[in-house]
Amino acid sequence: MSQNIFKIENLTKAIDDLLKVTENPRHRAMMVNYRRHAMLEVAGRWQEILAPDMTVRHPVYRIYENGQYLHLDGMEDVTNFYKSIAEEEATVFGPIEEEVYLSDNGIAMESFFGGSQHGSVLINQGIEVDDPDAYYNVTRWMSSFWPYDENNLLIGEHIYENYGSRKITKVDPEHVITPEDARAYLNLLIDNDPEWVKRPIK
Repeated sequence: MSQNIFKIENLTKAIDDLLKVTENPRHRAMMVNYRRHAMLEVAGRWQEILAPDMTVRHPVYRIYENGQYLHLDGMEDVTNFYKSIAEEEATVFGPIEEEVYLSDNGIAMESFFGGSQHGSVLINQGIEVDDPDAYYNVTRWMSSFWPYDENNLLIGEHIYENYGSRKITKVDPEHVITPEDARAYLNLLIDNDPEWVKRPIK
């Protein structure tokens, strides 16, 4: 099971690998935005994602996940969405493996996702588990598309889960990443970009 466990240090690995070798300024700007967005979300710092230097004023999200469809149209909808998952402490997730595709219009990804979710959180989502006090690993294949505007601001997220690939297994304690663990790790990185991220975008 260990090969299907999300590791917090790999949250942005695929994007990081591309940033180290990409020179196209448009592509670099989008990836820098995406990288920061991902770390802020998993750290629970969602308010910073919606800052005017990160996201357009009227974002639109289309999310197909857990057999349900969410259409978030505008800042109020998106704010409420992020607030709800942060309050549930359902933010610890990320790619176990991932392929990233760049275009001038945005970023596309095919990802095998995983993450530690508390049993009580899954129950609130309508998912049956045998122990509400345990942590569970939720894995599934997902495709996502992140369009950006001419100023390299996120326009929205289009997330598509392969529901048939979804698996939920109890996590051994040594593999659990709690929201507190994620915040402690990511807060050290969010405002301390390595040199290959800070390289000027011309």
